[in-house]
Amino acid sequence: MARMRMVERPADYAPFPPLAREGWPFVLACAAAAATAFAMDWQAAGWILLAAGAFCLYFFRDPRRQAFYSANVAISPADGKVVCIDEVDHPGFSGGRAKRVAIFLSVFDVHVNRSPAEGRVSLTRYRPGRFHNAMFDKSSEENECNSILIETQWGNIEVKQIAGAIARRIACYCRAGDMLGRGQRIGLIRFGSRTEAYLPLETEIWVKKGDRVRGGVSPLGRMDGRTTAS
Repeated sequence: MARMRMVERPADYAPFPPLAREGWPFVLACAAAAATAFAMDWQAAGWILLAAGAFCLYFFRDPRRQAFYSANVAISPADGKVVCIDEVDHPGFSGGRAKRVAIFLSVFDVHVNRSPAEGRVSLTRYRPGRFHNAMFDKSSEENECNSILIETQWGNIEVKQIAGAIARRIACYCRAGDMLGRGQRIGLIRFGSRTEAYLPLETEIWVKKGDRVRGGVSPLGRMDGRTTAS
């Protein structure tokens, strides 16, 4: 049986500067290369490298987030645009079916993933695959991905991190046995990707295709089917 532990960073943890840890190698490498370029009087290269470093600071930003909804409201696991809402077969859910909300993350979105609800991680599963454009549904079945199944008091939830055409690395911060708070940071996908939330079939979905959502803040739906938010 997996040992239970709490993930190190609470949901409202605010790093200073607000930068995901995966971003530091890129930022420091760009800064060092820019300093070298300016020292060699390669002005154009120096400014290009500084711009690249600034982009990395922007891309890997990790802002503090907090949700103000009742505990049975599932919140978005990622920033981005809702590109698909449907019902799918899923063996990890009661009745073998789940509701899916798929979110596309452009390179301009925050790429830190968060837990939609409080619960316990029952498994994480990595699958190698291809790198189709994450905007399209076939990326869910064929692309490299990592799935995180979370047991909650309202049923199972799964967050699926999917690499896109540019993204080539998925980071997962949790493992089986971890206890997560709602909004907890659970991972990151680099440079354009897709994140899917699988929710109990009884969930009343509050978002629609085309909506913009913010990870750790925007509500996806109420898991017991009631209609009033607190």
